[in-house]
Amino acid sequence: MTGCIVGWAHTPFGRLDTETVESLIVRVATDALADAGIAPKDVDEIVLGHFNAGFSAQDFTASLVLQASPDLRFKRATRVENACATGSAAVHQGLRALEAKAARIVLVVGVEQMTTTPGPEIGRNLLKASYVRDEANIEGGFAGIFGKIAAAYFQKYGDQSDALAMIAAKNHKNGVANPYAQLRKDLGYDFCRTESDKNPFVAGPLKRTDCSLVSDGAAAVVLADVETALQMKKAVAFRAAQHVSDFLPLAKRDILKFEGCTQAWRRALAQAGIALGDLSFVETHDCFTVAELIEYEAMGLVPEGEGARAIRDGLTAKDGPLPVNPSGGLKSKGHPIGATGVSMHALSAMQLCGVAGGIQVPNAELAGIFNMGGAAVANYVSVLERIK
Repeated sequence: MTGCIVGWAHTPFGRLDTETVESLIVRVATDALADAGIAPKDVDEIVLGHFNAGFSAQDFTASLVLQASPDLRFKRATRVENACATGSAAVHQGLRALEAKAARIVLVVGVEQMTTTPGPEIGRNLLKASYVRDEANIEGGFAGIFGKIAAAYFQKYGDQSDALAMIAAKNHKNGVANPYAQLRKDLGYDFCRTESDKNPFVAGPLKRTDCSLVSDGAAAVVLADVETALQMKKAVAFRAAQHVSDFLPLAKRDILKFEGCTQAWRRALAQAGIALGDLSFVETHDCFTVAELIEYEAMGLVPEGEGARAIRDGLTAKDGPLPVNPSGGLKSKGHPIGATGVSMHALSAMQLCGVAGGIQVPNAELAGIFNMGGAAVANYVSVLERIK
């Protein structure tokens, strides 16, 4: 254990017309430091996760965190980016600073404002997280990439529309109790399963309810080394933190296996000295329902091609053996790119401290987090445990 989460903050996700990237950053940075009981002057390093890719005209954003307090002036501040895993990239970079003993306290912020961008431009921005040379013209944008993955999965293992609808329905039901979620509505299996004017096909076999939401939002965590954290009022330790990268072009790998995800989980579980079944819950990257389906297999919950069994048999239900996305996941919560990974860590820390409210998993002791960039290109797994 090289670091702990000692404080956090989280805005609601959604269309936040009265906010800006700057105001969102300042809001969560201020609130996270207050939650941790740490004065801004005591922060050693700042890491900002912000994908941008054209969503914000302000593309040099690391030092905007300093706007939260004059006492943050002259602190080291760096922006990191790793597509949809940008938030976890920021968290893990903060851990590296602690591990290197270059810092005792690190403030990590994740942010994105997407909804002020016109729809077609959103699609073009998101496609920058693909291998543009070969994949930029895939119909349907980034949804088209996962539509292609879903179609290939269906061809190999049979029509999985029932399973995808069950995943969507599960996550929307879970998200009803999440005060930060963008869509707090239990849509039900029938609505998610049926094509309609309100739930049309978007790309391949994927309908609107299979796709995560375009969102604005921010989240922040305060990290401290273990010695410092044990002097704070709460401490959620990293039992493991692993990052695995895979080839960017889809053509260079089997797109149905998410092998980078598998490797990240294997390494993290080995580092933590636990088995998957020891986890109390998992927050996983359901940018599209087919991603969550394949992630069941990649994490080792079920064999390849049997992802449907995990959802059909209730293995991943909130009251099941391994609850997956009790927060509602990206499907319900929303997916402001740079904020997502930080949000996963903040909400998991809340779970382990027993303060997650309506989304609380009873007696949560160990949390698993999987956040990915691109189609399983940048793969981050964290295992968290409360030690104070």
